[in-house]
Amino acid sequence: MALTAKTFAYDVLTNPRHTRWIAPLLILGDALLCALVIWKIAYTEIDWTTYMQQVSLYISGERDYPLIKGSTGPLVYPAAHVYIYTLLYHVTDQGRDILLGQALFAVLYLATLAVVVSCYRQTGAPPYLFPLLALSKRLHSIFVLRLFNDGFAAFAMWLAIYLCLKRRWVAGIAVWSVGVAIKMTLVLLVPAIAVITLLSLGLARSISLGVMAILVQILLAVPFLQVNATGYLSRAFELSRQFMFKWTVNWRFVGEETFLSKEFSLALLLLHISLLAIFFTSWMKPSGTNVVRFLQDTLQGRQQTVPLSKSFTMTVMLSSMTIGLLCARSLHYQFFAYLAWATPFLLWRAGIHPVLVYAVWALQEWAWNVYPSTDASSAIVVLSLAVQVFGVLLNGSSRVEKTSRPSRSKSTVQ
Repeated sequence: MALTAKTFAYDVLTNPRHTRWIAPLLILGDALLCALVIWKIAYTEIDWTTYMQQVSLYISGERDYPLIKGSTGPLVYPAAHVYIYTLLYHVTDQGRDILLGQALFAVLYLATLAVVVSCYRQTGAPPYLFPLLALSKRLHSIFVLRLFNDGFAAFAMWLAIYLCLKRRWVAGIAVWSVGVAIKMTLVLLVPAIAVITLLSLGLARSISLGVMAILVQILLAVPFLQVNATGYLSRAFELSRQFMFKWTVNWRFVGEETFLSKEFSLALLLLHISLLAIFFTSWMKPSGTNVVRFLQDTLQGRQQTVPLSKSFTMTVMLSSMTIGLLCARSLHYQFFAYLAWATPFLLWRAGIHPVLVYAVWALQEWAWNVYPSTDASSAIVVLSLAVQVFGVLLNGSSRVEKTSRPSRSKSTVQ
């Protein structure tokens, strides 16, 4: 009997077929948890009032982006952010009905969780990962206690991943572009999108999808571009923003002088470029050739498209995001929205033992809940990101090689 119970428990934890009933129970349980959080924990005012002030200026007719400001500063997010919070402004009585706003964000959280769970199920992820998708204190805080726009951007990111897994490329890239128009953090997915569309569709269709993504940005921004295009682009996609040491979650342990130095910024940029170059070598393996040969074949029209597996596609997209987060000079707490649901999958793809998956997840969760961040917590944030990135690089790439050694014209990579 004991052996049978042990075998059953092992099967429930490792056999993906059980996710059919685990997934709805998980979402239902998290719905109750969201209700409990809203009921028992006080709402935290950070940016909501500022969002409402900025939106009120937009509603009154202001279209010059640099002139749209609130109590904590100017509007620094793209156009889709404005439209979303304009809707929330009207629905929540000009932002005064905080409880309704929290309820709406709880719905957004659960919708995002449902998409995440669907992505995990499509890739054959084991059931033991699923509890980690619903247990993050910081993630619940970002959505239902702070009402950050990162919740909408994270939803767009995961919906785009889901659509790409379904090979609905036009819809997937369009949704991703809308996500970029909420918060430019999703630009970190550009390398992954370029790779998977080139491998799956070829150069011509990849370029057409890129053009479509740019057109989505232009169409959303037309009211602001007509008034002050330079002002819109400089605010919505500001690349020269000054980072404040006191708010950083990740690199505090290097010290303020190093953190603010130009040399440190350049070193992180170089690291980002280097890691992407290394990962490109791994990501090109489904084509059956190296990066140089692949690029030559692509430019000369000789490239053969490759049917990519769902697990490979999702690994590439989440790796691209995590590399960007690892190399970011300053992460704030709301950036955890893009990482929390990616971590269990990447640790699994890295081949890490389930016990260690839970250990790394717990350490990362602890570090992102330390406020203000400390040398120790920031070091754990960076270390956990590094474990995910290099774990996928070292073990994930070898798993690709073992699963499939394709010809140039036909392959499926797990």
